Amino acid sequence: MSGVIEVLVVEDDQVAAEAHRRHVERVAGFAVAGVVHSGAEALRFCARRADEGRPVDLVLLDFYLPDTHGLAVCRALRASGSTVDVIAVTSARDLAVVGSAVSAGVVQYLLKPFTFAALRDKLEAYARFRRGVARSGEAVAQGEVDELLAALRTPGDSTLPKGMSEPTLQAVAAVLAEASDGLSAASAADRTGVSRVTARRYLEYLADNGLAVRRPHYGQVGRPSVRFYPARSDSAGDQGETEFSG
Repeated sequence: MSGVIEVLVVEDDQVAAEAHRRHVERVAGFAVAGVVHSGAEALRFCARRADEGRPVDLVLLDFYLPDTHGLAVCRALRASGSTVDVIAVTSARDLAVVGSAVSAGVVQYLLKPFTFAALRDKLEAYARFRRGVARSGEAVAQGEVDELLAALRTPGDSTLPKGMSEPTLQAVAAVLAEASDGLSAASAADRTGVSRVTARRYLEYLADNGLAVRRPHYGQVGRPSVRFYPARSDSAGDQGETEFSG
């Protein structure tokens, strides 16, 4: 348990997967071993790396995969004898799912959408935990064990930029998810009850984190406006247009 921590990104949406890959590579001590887009691919990748004597250390796992649920992937990994750690990176908010994730061996749970800082905090906490359990010898007292387990916990106040709130973000994300034909800042403002400037800020945040796609919208007169599309929407066009600044 030393050296660079090898991470497998499992995310079916290619835009989000690319954002996750770039985020991981920005954190010192971590490297991306691979990026896959389904549960079956994840299991094959981990098995192949284990057979080669180069097991993956950590899996960033989306739960809503095209071929199976992330919890099924966790259970299959454990059934195969794999000891790889898993951080859930998902929009699954059902508390029963959270409880099942803990039972399946998920060490941390990160809700989408999130900032780079939120993922960085999770990864750095995980690295501290790994360094702690890699030490030789036995725990001297209960406090040492408590401190080790506490290393996996990260404060919740750094997940959003200053001035942004989780309820507003979720409200904007919800109306965006329903807008298959795109959403302007003005429309988002009307549907959520926030100002146009505020709606624009949250839409830009979603786009910067790979959860929305920007496209110019050409009206009858004047300069084109910008519309935002759900990252999974076929209407969003070329996913390569999404910016990653997170």
